[in-house]
Amino acid sequence: MQTKTPRRGTIRLTRRGRIALIAIGAAAAATAVAVPLLLPDDDTGPQSLTIPEGWRSGQVYAAVDKALGVPTGTTKKALPEAGLKLPREARGNPEGYLFPATYPIGSGSTPASVLSYMVNTAHKKFGGGQVTAGAGHNAVNLYQTVTIASMIEAEAGSKGEMGKVARVIYNRLDQGMPLQMDSTINYALNRSTLATSERDTKISSPYNTYARMGLPPTPISNPGEEAIRAAVNPAPGNWLYFVTVKPGDTRFTASFQEHQKNVREFNKAK
Repeated sequence: MQTKTPRRGTIRLTRRGRIALIAIGAAAAATAVAVPLLLPDDDTGPQSLTIPEGWRSGQVYAAVDKALGVPTGTTKKALPEAGLKLPREARGNPEGYLFPATYPIGSGSTPASVLSYMVNTAHKKFGGGQVTAGAGHNAVNLYQTVTIASMIEAEAGSKGEMGKVARVIYNRLDQGMPLQMDSTINYALNRSTLATSERDTKISSPYNTYARMGLPPTPISNPGEEAIRAAVNPAPGNWLYFVTVKPGDTRFTASFQEHQKNVREFNKAK
């Protein structure tokens, strides 16, 4: 499993796990895509609900509960009745398809109707010819493309890095290397942190991409258009490793030795 990579020791091969807990407000609205959707029976004029890129489904459910003024857990319980049009591979799990955008909320809005609009919006954004053609070119299906985009959303420190992060993922898959993404472990542990320990990398979970080959079984967040674009059109390069030494200084390399040097600089700068 690890024949392509020197023994890890205490060095993490990819270190980002960007914190996705972003408050709904002006900062979130600046990154979300406005979707001009009016929900049913809107008599009072819509209020807005903003879902930022990179939120997990649990965060989305909580935000819908709050926006609609319903008890905590109501939106998650509404999933069976929502009749969401999800890919077969999703097995009823909408993770990855609760598209990040600003949605109007009206007096007739329900958890099921809001979730349905999010998923329908995702299909419109993901189902275009360029996305499906790009997925085929990269030898993955659409659901796998969304899964890759969700990791890009979690790992990249900026939109400018997304194409390079995508290339690292594809290069590792092509070379039969484990992805070793901290973001997937964070998802398994239901947390957001930059501090992943050696013990964390040994957890028993299908989302442990240190111990398991290939992609995680589902998306790990709800990616936006930029991340999807990167997943479809990764930047050209031979990179296999990356580390954010400090904000604005993410270093990509194909050399394990150079990566070790970058990690030492990261640890020194902490």
